[in-house]
Amino acid sequence: MADPARLGVLEAAAALRARELSAVELLESVTAAIAARNGGEPTCEGAPDAVNAWVRLYPELAASQARAADERLAREGEDAPLLCGIPLGLKDLYAVDGLPLTASSRVLEGRVAHVDATAWLRLKANGMVLIGHTHTHEFAAGGTTDQVANPHALERSAGGSSGGSAAALAAAMVPAALGTDTAGSLRIPAAMCGISSLKPTHGRVPIDGIEPLAASLDHAGPMARSLADCAALLQALAAGGAQASAVMAPPAPLVALPMLPRPGARPLQGTRIALSDRAGAAGLEPDVAAGLERAREACEQLGAETVELSAPAAASMDHFSVVLFAEVAAHHSRYAERRERYRTSIREFVELADGFTDARAYIAAQLARDRASAIWEQWFDEHAVDALLEPTVPLTARERGEGYDSGRLGGQADPLIALTYTWNMTGFPVAALPAGIGSASAMPVGVSLIAPRGREAELLAIGIDLQEHALPPLEPPC
Repeated sequence: MADPARLGVLEAAAALRARELSAVELLESVTAAIAARNGGEPTCEGAPDAVNAWVRLYPELAASQARAADERLAREGEDAPLLCGIPLGLKDLYAVDGLPLTASSRVLEGRVAHVDATAWLRLKANGMVLIGHTHTHEFAAGGTTDQVANPHALERSAGGSSGGSAAALAAAMVPAALGTDTAGSLRIPAAMCGISSLKPTHGRVPIDGIEPLAASLDHAGPMARSLADCAALLQALAAGGAQASAVMAPPAPLVALPMLPRPGARPLQGTRIALSDRAGAAGLEPDVAAGLERAREACEQLGAETVELSAPAAASMDHFSVVLFAEVAAHHSRYAERRERYRTSIREFVELADGFTDARAYIAAQLARDRASAIWEQWFDEHAVDALLEPTVPLTARERGEGYDSGRLGGQADPLIALTYTWNMTGFPVAALPAGIGSASAMPVGVSLIAPRGREAELLAIGIDLQEHALPPLEPPC
């Protein structure tokens, strides 16, 4: 068998169930891959020649869980959960009872969790093996995660805020990981590192036990090298039910998700996919524009009808900023006495948030958000659109190292979230997948598929068909 660490989730699951591979052997291969590809032991700041995807590794816990998974597979056979024995990385926002939880920040240095995040609790019940916590942009408050390098080019950003999870996947150090997404943090690093991710419908995966950035915008979701693998993870993450929030009802129960491509040469026959003027307004880098065109042509070759439509006017970045900063201010007030321990840009981010405490403005922004969701849902219905196709981010990975500098606050002028933040406002599901390597940049480019709330299955079916026939997952660069 080829290096087991390079197997995807479903490939590894099949090998485990066929007894071609044990969970202990898979863990040994993953551990060796981390030793070979991470660039040394995990560090807080990273180094120019290190991927540094991990905050902390848990070898003794992982070994114990791998042995337990092998025993369960032997005992339960085909009745064992699909994910039993699969290694997992958790973004350093997910609580694991008895283990550190620091949000990649010195502000929380020494903190130990006393509960399991609901998402981890569900995956642990499925027999997954926790490898360690992956780096996040500090407190998930940015799109670069500069302590982590992009495996495709170490001088480039891995994206963020789930940059550690994306880098660990792209470097084939782990087959599965979890991230979070408040303005694009599952999708930005997926595009920049050339992996797949799924931002589910808001509330689909409960965020209990996850260090928040802005709870009403936060989404928890899976990351992997393929969308089929993301589907397997989401199926387990969603089991047990969704979560209501103060601003959105929980989505309808999740149906069985596709994990295989549909048969035939034109599996997208009868599917209507839209492209909008949002992409042009974002100012696409040529490599990204070429990736979008590849994805469009692939959809058409597989039988889909593609149409160009104008996007509706909906909630603005101003509304998003009011919601985001008001919730950041409320949460981070508890860390006021340790404010000097934030990295520079994160301290400025939190200080800026202190100015967003007007309850009337917050309520008005949430009402605008609700109207925007309704407008977008009506747009999909009126035009009979099954999915909107657009670039995930308008650019390829930039040089790393400036994301924590003074003045790096993101927001209105930040191109990283120009296309992503809208779908946090609406709570719509988004499937992000690679669309190849840019000819000029030699870096990954990504596209996203969007649909109204509750339609994860439809998005995954389209995305899996695209990856099977036209836009395959990228090979690890190392």
